Amino acid sequence: MENTKSKEQTRKLLIRIASISGIVAFILCILIIANYIQVKRVDPLNTPAMTVMLERLKSNPGDDALRTEIRELDLLSRKAFFTSQWQIRTGGYILLICLLVVIICMKWIEMIQPKIPPHPEQVRDRFWDDRKTNQRWIIYTGIFLVVGSLILAFLTYSEIGKTLQDQTVSTELVIDSVVSTISGQPQTDQHTAPPDQTTSQNINPDNHPDSQSVTALTTAPAIKQTAEQSASAFSTGQYPSRKEILDNSVTFRGPDGNGVVYRKNFPVSWNGSTGANIKWKTRIPLPGYNSPIVWNDMVFLSGANSSKREVYCFDANSGKILWQTDVSAVPGTPSAIPKVDRETGLAAPTMTTDGQRVYAIFATGDLVALDMSGKQLWAKNLGMPKNHYGHSSSLIMYRNSLIVQWDQSQGASVKAFNGETGEMVWNTPRPVRISWASPVLVNTGNRMELILSADPNVASYDPATGNELWKLNCIYGEVGSSIAYANGIVFATNEYAKLVAIKLENPPHIIWESTDYLSDIPSPVANDKYLFLVTSYGAIVCYDATTGEEYWIKEVDENTYASPVIVDDRVYQMDKAGVMHIFKANKVFTSIGEPALGEGSVCTPAFAGGRIYIRGDQHLYCIGK
Repeated sequence: MENTKSKEQTRKLLIRIASISGIVAFILCILIIANYIQVKRVDPLNTPAMTVMLERLKSNPGDDALRTEIRELDLLSRKAFFTSQWQIRTGGYILLICLLVVIICMKWIEMIQPKIPPHPEQVRDRFWDDRKTNQRWIIYTGIFLVVGSLILAFLTYSEIGKTLQDQTVSTELVIDSVVSTISGQPQTDQHTAPPDQTTSQNINPDNHPDSQSVTALTTAPAIKQTAEQSASAFSTGQYPSRKEILDNSVTFRGPDGNGVVYRKNFPVSWNGSTGANIKWKTRIPLPGYNSPIVWNDMVFLSGANSSKREVYCFDANSGKILWQTDVSAVPGTPSAIPKVDRETGLAAPTMTTDGQRVYAIFATGDLVALDMSGKQLWAKNLGMPKNHYGHSSSLIMYRNSLIVQWDQSQGASVKAFNGETGEMVWNTPRPVRISWASPVLVNTGNRMELILSADPNVASYDPATGNELWKLNCIYGEVGSSIAYANGIVFATNEYAKLVAIKLENPPHIIWESTDYLSDIPSPVANDKYLFLVTSYGAIVCYDATTGEEYWIKEVDENTYASPVIVDDRVYQMDKAGVMHIFKANKVFTSIGEPALGEGSVCTPAFAGGRIYIRGDQHLYCIGK
């Protein structure tokens, strides 16, 4: 009796669960069908507001504020579309789960349902037969509704992506068409422009078109030069030796942008409050989030605000500002300063140097070259960067070529310029979305590779010619972390995506991956044995570089934006409060020290000449024994 009662309670509970799941599934089916009908009937991106604004732009093509407003509306529309895609995909998954729950519950009910003995044939009517027939029709109708809804969800998802792509291109073409009308250049002429006209000209104002004309030229299709043309565009001057590069800190995250320092004897203790081991600190005139670069006795930074952009040179021994150069008057600079996130700013990319010149790029798209005394040698505007946080990809040098990762919402590419003249050496289009990561140079033992990360792939290029060597679709989202490399393995990660280890064999392939700890800002770093990954919320994780085995996790008290750096057998990791976490590069966490700067910092330190250079929120610090 007790067993019968228990079964009855279970049956009622299962019926209740199945009913709720069925109702949820039915509602989702209706919503998916309605959404499909809406997407087919209405173009959510082609709104009346956008149409009116584009018509206003045609009648007033010189209105820069209106162009900016149009792009902002377009950006909001795209964000809404991405949200809609996520909702449709999630709704489809929930619908499948609900269907599975209903099936399990019905099967369970059937198993515990007491069997009704059959009636004698002579008194049996068609009640039970009709009931079974009705149940079958209900089941068939439900299956048809669910399957149809899932198909429509997939079609809606594809339709949204196609509409988004078409509308984005259409909007930009209308804007660029109007802009090119201002410059007096027909749109078709852009395809036949010579290579040196795809960007601004040299710094002579007489050779420059107005700012609108420059914008039109920079949105022209990319022009890919041959290897022979690229080679002829190189400067005849000497580029720095490998020893000079390793002795200094010439770009973001060290010599090759890889986060590994190849010199020893750097301090592990200091105190910003007492001044212990602080050789000097100097206030930085303008804000910026770029890291220092070092060449011999000179340290370079850039800074910017809404009215000007500057480059600074500090004496490495005294901290004195040797010179500061205003680079605000670059011909072709847009009249309106771009709207940037406060945590990116207008001077986020780290500079680079070849020992003869220093180079800087700003959120306005201004690219400049200065000699070592601060004299501007050449400058050009690459066009207003099209992203919603602000341009932050750092610069890097390969021999005589200045390399720029230009992953914008339209016209993504990687470019190389002759360091001496500013002439474009090569320009390779990239089928990727916006990225805030920086390029990394890798010597695989067989060749040099330039490796970049952006949704949807990690890709490698020949730094001399720009030719694509390989790419692997394995990353997605708003990528801010650069890759790490060690012992033939490339490591790439992004928040809400995954961490992947790519073995550079023929062909390159993923040897392990993880989704437990991911980074959206700090870049990982690796040596032959270990990979160290730091999250922006302050978790430091050590992995086996070859197998992906997780060795240890260390939580720090502060958020972390700076990237870790391996120096000899140690790892240096700065948190936002200005505390440097120094620990052994080992499978067991061993702390060496946690010296405090006495000032907040979000910048990766530079190591050169036995000293550490750290950009704080207000000052540049030199730390040395």
